[in-house]
Order: sequence, then structure tokens, then C-alpha cells
Amino acid sequence: MENYKFVPLLGRILIGVPFLMSGLSKLGAHDGTVGYIASVGLPAASLAYIVAVAIEAGGGVLLIAGYRARLVSLVMALFSLATAIFFHNNFGDQNQMIHFLKNVMMAGGLLQITYFGAGAWSLDARAANTAARKPALRTN
Repeated sequence: MENYKFVPLLGRILIGVPFLMSGLSKLGAHDGTVGYIASVGLPAASLAYIVAVAIEAGGGVLLIAGYRARLVSLVMALFSLATAIFFHNNFGDQNQMIHFLKNVMMAGGLLQITYFGAGAWSLDARAANTAARKPALRTN
């Protein structure tokens, strides 16, 4: 397995990049995104817009870097489930059903990261290695 330490990084990239792209695209479409959020009946659409951009763009970057990956992936998994429920709940429309299932699958992959962590090639692993190398302070 030593030869496959790159696999968690690849997984984080494959999940993180679409989130990052989605968050950045929302920055270029503020009015349309806020209108869409309001159209499904969610309160505080402007605040929801800010939260969505922060989770998608910010979470995407943090996930790719592997920084605080367990917490970040849990937040992103909950966000994916919430967007599935609120925005893709018209199961009579096959396209919406596909988007619902896509969000559920993304949540599943993110929960794998929540449980297993970011892997060897991550800022989390680097921080853990640095902390393990520091000598313990003695108190007499």
C-alpha cells in the first residue's frame, strides 16, 4: 500500500474541484443564485448564498489541501444532503432525481474522508508528523 499513498489526494481533488468550481461560479452569478435560493422557499437567501459560496469554494480548497479534512468533509457532506433535499426533490423529473442521487453520492464520499482522514499527502498528515517530531517538554 506504500505505493498508493497518492490515492486519498486524488480522491480529495476529484471531490474538491467540482465544489470549488461551483462556489466560484456562484460568485459570478450573485443575483441569479440568490433568486434561485429564494425560489425554493429558503429564508435569508442572501445569507444562504454566502454560506454556499464559503462551503463550496472554501471547503473545496481546504479539502484539496487536506487541511482539517475530517471537519471540512463532514460540513460538506451535510451541505450536499441539504442541497439534495431542498433543491433536487422533484423526483418526477429524472434530471432532478439524478442530481439528488449525485448529491447523496458526494455526501457518501465525503463521509469516507470524515472517517478515514485526508491521507498521507495532506496538510493534516504534515501537521501530525511535525507534532510527532517535537520533543516533549519536561516539567520538573
